[in-house]
Amino acid sequence: MLKGNMAAGVSVKHGLLCSKARLIYGLQRKISPYSVCIQRAAEIQSVRASSSTTGDSQHTEKYCLDLVRSRDYDGFLSSLLLPEKARRSSLALRAFNVELAQVKDSVSQKTIGLMRMQFWKTAIEEIYRDEPPNQPVSTELWRAVRTHKLTKRWLLRIITEREKDLDDRAYRNLQELEAYSENTQSSLMYLLLECLGVKNVHADHAASHIGKAQGIVTCLRATPYHSSRRKVYLPMDICMLHGASQEDFIRGSREQNIRDVVYDIASQAHVHLQHARSFSHNVPAAAAPAFLPTNYLNSVNTHNHNHGDDTDLTVVQMTIIGIFHNEGGVGGLSSQSEEGRF
Repeated sequence: MLKGNMAAGVSVKHGLLCSKARLIYGLQRKISPYSVCIQRAAEIQSVRASSSTTGDSQHTEKYCLDLVRSRDYDGFLSSLLLPEKARRSSLALRAFNVELAQVKDSVSQKTIGLMRMQFWKTAIEEIYRDEPPNQPVSTELWRAVRTHKLTKRWLLRIITEREKDLDDRAYRNLQELEAYSENTQSSLMYLLLECLGVKNVHADHAASHIGKAQGIVTCLRATPYHSSRRKVYLPMDICMLHGASQEDFIRGSREQNIRDVVYDIASQAHVHLQHARSFSHNVPAAAAPAFLPTNYLNSVNTHNHNHGDDTDLTVVQMTIIGIFHNEGGVGGLSSQSEEGRF
């Protein structure tokens, strides 16, 4: 009996020892140097991935900032003055606009330009599927879309209009220039309003007219650059009305009929600016930063020495008319936005 109890006790102790041994062995496996190394390596990899993502984000942001600063300085300055929540997205949108605008001047064949435009159409679709292409502007645009829920229609409309512009011909009439400006500049303004969180019909109407005014002014500002390349895009109906030929602009003529063409086109920009001002009392204050680029369109009463009457001209109109008074004909204007229809 005694032997049986002793044997049972030894068996129980042996079982406990075995259980403890298995537990210790299991713990050793869990905290083995190899496991610790694996865990540590995973943590390091996670930190590196996070750092890489941050580094990539800073790179894409800087890329857009540098692109806009070098190619659309007015837009660059305006973006810097926006609220912080909209600043980065504004630079992304303007970088997108610059990318599209410079396609025309950077390709030798229309087919290549169409391929570039198709890339951006595809990129927009991928951005809205949360699968942006590995390209700095696309990445920043994707971030802006996610942050502000931007309307895809406005982005695609800008691309479509830029694509049609690859035909490289003068505008047939002023209405065609206005339509181009609405589809590009005004669409960009609608997107900027969305970045500011503004959804207001009066702000949209103002943005439409301001976009048209900007498009017309940009076409005029770009005339010296285009003329130096033997190209003129000014509306043909206005040129024909005043008997001005494309060759007159190319050779830098400063005759009265050239001044009249410039005046008539610039005056239409002024009309749109006045229409935009008519909405000022109904536009929310939050929308004001989107219209910063139009500050240089502030009007001044000045004597119109070309027409001999007192006319309310904009500063821009006088600047544009001054292009053809500078020595050297059409070479009197220097602006980063001259080189394309921004």
